[in-house]
Amino acid sequence: MQAFLKGSSSQSVKAQKPSSSSSSSAAEKKKSAPWVEKYRPKCVDEVAFQEEVVAVLKKSLEGADLPNLLFYGPPGTGKTSTILAAARELYGPELYRQRVLELNASDERGIQVIREKVKRFAQLTAAGARPDGKPCPPFKIIILDEADSMTGAAQAALRRTMEKESRTTRFCLICNYVSRIIEPLTSRCSKFRFKPLANDIQQERLLQICGKENLKYTAEGIEALVKVSEGDLRKAITYLQSASRLNTDQEITEQIIVEIAGVVPPKVIEALLQICYRGTFEKLELAVKDMIDQGYAANNILSQLHDVIIDEKLSDKQKSVITEKMAEVDKCLSDGADEYLQLLSLCSVIMQQATHSS
Repeated sequence: MQAFLKGSSSQSVKAQKPSSSSSSSAAEKKKSAPWVEKYRPKCVDEVAFQEEVVAVLKKSLEGADLPNLLFYGPPGTGKTSTILAAARELYGPELYRQRVLELNASDERGIQVIREKVKRFAQLTAAGARPDGKPCPPFKIIILDEADSMTGAAQAALRRTMEKESRTTRFCLICNYVSRIIEPLTSRCSKFRFKPLANDIQQERLLQICGKENLKYTAEGIEALVKVSEGDLRKAITYLQSASRLNTDQEITEQIIVEIAGVVPPKVIEALLQICYRGTFEKLELAVKDMIDQGYAANNILSQLHDVIIDEKLSDKQKSVITEKMAEVDKCLSDGADEYLQLLSLCSVIMQQATHSS
């Protein structure tokens, strides 16, 4: 009898354990979730700054109808968040998984995926009603994120699928560069351009997150965050989370944001330009090598040099020669060229133009 009681009590303890551990793991998972996902808009009304898109989508949602969509614009402006929020409002949480197929650039984007995965999903019948009784549209949504990375053949195959399955499926193509989408696809979609977010909109959203996460911050720190993210709210939120993880007790300052974002200090850029104007080529070699050795990204140096050069007291012709060289260097860096050699090449052109002016 004692043995039986002992066994049953140990079983009850074992049965209780998973529930406590699962609840703690769920809480831990929620705590460690990226803030970009945590604060992603849950409905179309929460989408920031894209008034035209929101107005059209709200009208479409009222009638439970939707055209094929093409969202384009800079990264971090809310393209994916907007269509996901619209899909959740259309279908509700129960039908969402059945009715929405999302593919992004991490998936294969060749013609085979369009022929198999996309076509198979598009041919399924959209059945079932919403449990809450709200009107549910008789179509599914296929979201193709970063559609500009799809091959030409895949885009051509997608056009045919769009035509054939128009009764049961709507497509939403999302891309940064609309020029990389073939004309037959763009003509079948309602196009919406997403603008880079205004500074005050970004600041407002970041302050909301700071309040919810109980973060200490300075006004300069938030301003720096808005400046380095350049209209990309996703980047701003990611930097904010990184800053909060690094400095759990300290307030988020401009210095912390500058370090996290990998921004080159203005003093370093100024010192490099002074060598270009008055120094020797040997000093220039050492300065460029030192900047690369310190871990500053060549793209960041290039971007900041561009902003400073535009305001410098040089003639329009000199600025045009330098900026043309910057464009060449930017292309070479994108193609994987050596950072040190490219920056040295650019700085030597700046030095050459500066000596002409003097």
